[in-house]
Amino acid sequence: MSLFRDVILCADDYGLSDGVSRGIVELAAMGRLSATGAMTSMPGWRRAARDLAPLKGRIGTGLHLNLTTGAPLGAMARLAPAGRFPPLKELLAHAVRGRLKGAEIRDEIARQLDAFEDAHGEPPSFVDGHQHVHVLPGVRGALLRTLRERGYAGRVWLRDPTDAATSILRRPVGRAKALVVKGFAQGFSRDAHAAGFMTNRGFSGFAPFDLSVPAGRIFDAAFSHMGPSPLVMCHPGYVDEELRGLDPAVESRVAELDYLKSDAFGALLKEQGIRLVPGP
Repeated sequence: MSLFRDVILCADDYGLSDGVSRGIVELAAMGRLSATGAMTSMPGWRRAARDLAPLKGRIGTGLHLNLTTGAPLGAMARLAPAGRFPPLKELLAHAVRGRLKGAEIRDEIARQLDAFEDAHGEPPSFVDGHQHVHVLPGVRGALLRTLRERGYAGRVWLRDPTDAATSILRRPVGRAKALVVKGFAQGFSRDAHAAGFMTNRGFSGFAPFDLSVPAGRIFDAAFSHMGPSPLVMCHPGYVDEELRGLDPAVESRVAELDYLKSDAFGALLKEQGIRLVPGP
């Protein structure tokens, strides 16, 4: 019997800005992360993709599908008529009302996958979504169809951002966010498995994007009451002007970065017998 508990610790938003990407690479090189999701529609991806090459085989590198920040990689007359993605609230409204155009979403997913492969030299090991957009109505089906058409079934795993309600409620941080996402993602793992894709089982890491909760408390909660094949998301990075203009999570990224580099986090992993792994 293994003495370790395998957990995926995934840093979101690689490529969002140079500071975010640099922080993620530093943590991965230290063994303090086991996966990262790349925002290949952002200009920062093309600048930072080569820095992941030395980490191949050490961490899982996936596509962090983006439909809410910056610009799409091609024309999207329905979703982004002015050439910019809508904010999450607007995308949600389109999704729940059935107003997303499937072909348009599939084309953008394909472009972001192409951008990943062109820069990284191989398919992603997993796919998830910036602000969990990959589970939304009108996006979910388009994603599964596109991945199957590219022959990714059985080769790529998908992130399920849900957890048991009992686990969510027992964690003192991020409950409201976790329950909202669970509602939107209902049935995602079932649909993914039916299409031939593996998923994680157990998900945590929801937290406020400010300094109201210390990073140590966030990760103490995230690494508690975990599922049988759990994934913990995080958002570390350095702050730069590019980041300030793109995302509401700013100073909290530095707090997470510092904690994940710290002896305290090393002690948490050791005390709980946690081994960071790149996939389920």
